[in-house]
Amino acid sequence: MLLTVDVGNTNVTLGLYEGERLAHHFRLQTDPRRTVDEYGVLMKALLTNVGLSQARLTGACLCSVVPTITGTLEEALQAYFKVSTVTVGPGMKTGLPILCENPREVGADRIVNAVAGWERFHTAMVIVDFGTATTMDAVSAKGEYLGGAICPGVGISMDALFKNAAKLPRVDFQKPAKVIGRNTVSSMQSGLFWGYVGLVDGIVERMVKEFDAAPKVKVIATGGLARLVSGESRTIESVDEFLTLEGLRLLYERNTRAAQTGV
Repeated sequence: MLLTVDVGNTNVTLGLYEGERLAHHFRLQTDPRRTVDEYGVLMKALLTNVGLSQARLTGACLCSVVPTITGTLEEALQAYFKVSTVTVGPGMKTGLPILCENPREVGADRIVNAVAGWERFHTAMVIVDFGTATTMDAVSAKGEYLGGAICPGVGISMDALFKNAAKLPRVDFQKPAKVIGRNTVSSMQSGLFWGYVGLVDGIVERMVKEFDAAPKVKVIATGGLARLVSGESRTIESVDEFLTLEGLRLLYERNTRAAQTGV
């Protein structure tokens, strides 16, 4: 079985694959203060809880946007599971040309999402990822990663309101009953929810106009808030909460196969 590890600024998301099937998934809090042993014990406990023995784990694939934790997790995987870890980074075989000024600057998770999206749909697309940052990435009809946009995530915006406006409370991100709020909480929820729906639709529509003679551009979303926002979005067509984990599985297979065959 394969363990995929997506390290974000807020959570570490783990996926356990049996062949092409995602058998289990887990989330840990991203904490650079944790040691190799702490992460190793936590991951081992999660996998043991679903009946996985160490002997059944054949490999791991990791992508990270938190450099201070990448090495820690690589060491934990080696120490506690004795498996080779493929880490997404420059020089990896992705199958997608990256048409950016400096491909090394592109977040690993964004490339992983593009790989999974292209493998699934094989068409021009925009991928919206609701994470700590909200990212929108464009893939051409030829399977080229074109670039994208990065916005503050929902959580960052909510925290900014709470921390910088003395009389505003911390609220949950949810769709309010009406756009016109009749109290502070519903007004904040309206601004946050409908603001993000408008932000996503506005940027996606402008991005689609920049595609060169492309067919209809498919728009897919991933991340924890994808389903909530997509229900009111006029641009998002489908949601795959585990798109990044699937991309990691694909990249592991491609790169381990390349290492074995030399191709």
